[in-house]
Amino acid sequence: MASEGCTASSCICLSCEGPNRMIARYLYGILFLLTNILAWTTRDYSQRALTGLNQLSRCEDDPNCLGSEAVLRLSFGCFFFFFLMYLTTVGTSRKDDPRDKWHSGWWPIKTGLWIIFTIVPFFLPSVVIQLYGEIARFGAGIFLLIQLLSIVNFIYIWNEGWISPDNERQCRVPLVLVSVTCYILTFIGLVLMYVWFTPHVTCRLNIFFVTWTMILVILMTVISLHSKVNAGLLTSGVMSLYLVFLCWSAIMSEPLTETCNTRERQTGKADWLTVISFLIAFLAIAFATYTTGIDSESFSFKKRDEVQEDEKLPYSYGFFHFVFAMGAMYFAMLFVGWNLHQTMHKWSIDVGWTSTWVKIVNQWLAAALYIWTMVGPFLLRDRDFST
Repeated sequence: MASEGCTASSCICLSCEGPNRMIARYLYGILFLLTNILAWTTRDYSQRALTGLNQLSRCEDDPNCLGSEAVLRLSFGCFFFFFLMYLTTVGTSRKDDPRDKWHSGWWPIKTGLWIIFTIVPFFLPSVVIQLYGEIARFGAGIFLLIQLLSIVNFIYIWNEGWISPDNERQCRVPLVLVSVTCYILTFIGLVLMYVWFTPHVTCRLNIFFVTWTMILVILMTVISLHSKVNAGLLTSGVMSLYLVFLCWSAIMSEPLTETCNTRERQTGKADWLTVISFLIAFLAIAFATYTTGIDSESFSFKKRDEVQEDEKLPYSYGFFHFVFAMGAMYFAMLFVGWNLHQTMHKWSIDVGWTSTWVKIVNQWLAAALYIWTMVGPFLLRDRDFST
């Protein structure tokens, strides 16, 4: 009877032991995704409903101002919810910690808190929201840095898994195929960017972006193949493809008035390709935040034997919520193009010169970080890089 009661109550508050810790992270992801959907629909379709709010009177019915304010207010509520969860769960490391049940259960209360934090920011003065917007720029940068570290760590774990003595024989062919495929796609991407984004010699900035990307790819490959580094082609191939993707994305984020992009640019009307591209980017925000949030092992500074395996939590609750809090700031910057006083066309995301340069700088940091992981152990031989 007791177990049946626990099963019944779990349908309401998900507070029982068992798989609820894993279910909880999906529910947090759903709340985050819902906030993103609200931000998008409010930005693109609900500006008339915002004109009556006294807190938005400074916008004087300017649709750009109303849209950016709405996005920032929803982002602020989402940030506050997840930062509160971070404060109440940080340091939780054992299953018998009472905060474990708070993270995994009590969903009626937490859903109510999420609704309150979504509504309350619309009654705050604009000066508070603008201050939050300035802070959100730094928070979004922190999110990008965390995501970058997580990606590099994932690539190394992938490579180590395939070249380990247990998997070396059966993974030899997939390793070669994936490595070669990455380099082929990298080459194709570079060629297409030269064709589509540098139609004439006056497109100096795009020429610089693509050429510098090619130089970074060559540099990473040469270093990875050096006998004293021997990082292999899988890690450098995946990183090369990632750098090309970042360059491509940066150029596609250039303003609609940019003439060097020979691909068809949208001027406000959304065709099926624009809608699909937007939805993919939209879902990618939530997916990137979710996957980064559960990758706490990459940022753990504790010894692994501090907590017994049977008492260890499946992921770090505090880190998980911190990433979502930073992700709330990040999605706000994407929806306003990192500019607090404008919004973009409908069905557009992360467009503008600021967005372009953020992605380019992120690319340079990615290359620098990867190169350092290869040459760092060689240059600093006295340091232990295995932990």
